[in-house]
Amino acid sequence: MGFPYQRVFIAGHQGMVGASVCRILHRQHPAVQLIVKTRRELDLCDPHQVEKFFQSNKPDAVIFAAAKVGGIVANATYPVEFLSENARMAIHSIESAYRAGVARFLFLGSTCIYPKHAPQPLVEPSLLSSPLETTNEAYALAKIVGLKLCQYYRKQF
Repeated sequence: MGFPYQRVFIAGHQGMVGASVCRILHRQHPAVQLIVKTRRELDLCDPHQVEKFFQSNKPDAVIFAAAKVGGIVANATYPVEFLSENARMAIHSIESAYRAGVARFLFLGSTCIYPKHAPQPLVEPSLLSSPLETTNEAYALAKIVGLKLCQYYRKQF
């Protein structure tokens, strides 16, 4: 089966999930051009850099695996950074991708976006049904913002 996109931006290609996505796409669809940028090359928190990147690179699709991540101590100590940086990366990327005419935007979430006591196995209707785990709430909220923004773009446009 063919892959319908020729130029795919993998945001977060150096992380565990992003690196795996790159390997699998390259192995299964070697003709697809994977567009990757390090944090030094593209600061996803900077709206001007993100806009310029999308306008000049014109990917057909985005797989968004980028995130500021850390353990329980980091999440508890720096909640502002986890919420702010992750939300800004998602918002700037989603909005710039839309303006650049990107056909598909796959936003990867996390199990932490589900409530602390969500029934297992996790199902989408559980999202926002009760409180999140407090130890990574800031990160989870940022991921929910990105997820919901993608849903609203799809619904509105």
